[in-house]
Amino acid sequence: MDRYDVIIVGGGPAGSSCAWKLSQAGLTTLVLDAKAFPRVKPCAGWITPQVVETLQLDVDSYRSENRGNPTDEPDSRRTWQPIHGFRCGVIGGRSVDVRYDHAISFGIRRCEFDTYLLHRCGASLRLGEPVEQLQRDPDGWTVNARYRAPMLVGAGGHRCPVARMLGEETSGSSNSSDSSNSAKPDRSAPVVVAREVEFPAPNDCERIDPTMPHLYFCEDLLGYGWCVRKGAYLNIGLGRTDHRSLPHHVEQFVDFLRRRNQLQCELPTWMGHAYRLYEHAAPRLYGDRVLLVGDAAGLAYPVSGEGIRPAVESGLLAAAVIQQAADYRGESLAEYHRLLTRRLGMPRQPGIEAMLPGAWMNFLGPRLLTNRSFCRHVLLDKWFLHRGQAALAN
Repeated sequence: MDRYDVIIVGGGPAGSSCAWKLSQAGLTTLVLDAKAFPRVKPCAGWITPQVVETLQLDVDSYRSENRGNPTDEPDSRRTWQPIHGFRCGVIGGRSVDVRYDHAISFGIRRCEFDTYLLHRCGASLRLGEPVEQLQRDPDGWTVNARYRAPMLVGAGGHRCPVARMLGEETSGSSNSSDSSNSAKPDRSAPVVVAREVEFPAPNDCERIDPTMPHLYFCEDLLGYGWCVRKGAYLNIGLGRTDHRSLPHHVEQFVDFLRRRNQLQCELPTWMGHAYRLYEHAAPRLYGDRVLLVGDAAGLAYPVSGEGIRPAVESGLLAAAVIQQAADYRGESLAEYHRLLTRRLGMPRQPGIEAMLPGAWMNFLGPRLLTNRSFCRHVLLDKWFLHRGQAALAN
């Protein structure tokens, strides 16, 4: 049986960031993921300068060679698209352009970005191997009857098997300890469902400015669509907290883009995904010998639904707590909960729909989303880009 100090289930930005920090500290770490990398990951795909700084990303090195793309794609370099603003508005209505005098984000492709982070993290990798068996005893964890460690990190996204197992374990016992309850995922938090496509941009998409992604909110403010050109690629999608009406709103959004002559080509098959928002209540993040990070803990930002930054930061904070813990009992890991909720805020600031009651939302919401000052200082600076919060010290 292979033995490690820590086993991480999930190789996305949360898992790879945690593994990177642990490996730097000399802890033997295994990252296990059901998918082989590079793998397709639905995501509009942009990161802020704070993420670049936190990850100590060497941009020139990152851009120099594309080791993450399937061979049939057109560019041999990794995508790195500076973003200097956003076009904001309401589907079917007007829009407003908000421009900055410098790059406020960078467009990336997740098939490239995630692979890069994973292979630089320094951990042992077992890719394409799903978790089929997860067993806990007083001294640690055994995974798939092959891997053994005293500490486990759940980083497997919305359907993470570690988070699912802990939730089932807790709900099935009326005498569960406080530390076990702390690890139970928060099932009351809002879930975003989304559909999107990413594909090589056809020639008739040249009119879409790659430095200005488009963000168009649904009229009921329960979701938004995006159109993001990242160099040679185009990403189009829409996410909502109301899953029943998702197909209708996706169709409405595509028709809107076609009417505005921003989209003329046929689209590939849509991909779907879901994730939980960290919003109204504190998520449950830890238990005895286990921590949850990223989407496994439901940490995506409300309004934007962006999850890369909270994934990276939660992975790094988890690694720091693991390094300093006197033991891996829940009481020793509780510091992770304190650090993360202090970093992300508790509770999160409400979305637009929570700020405006009833009929006022229908009247004022669309007007706010075409007000340049509101879009710059609230929607973008505060909710989407979090420009007021410095990079996590690493």
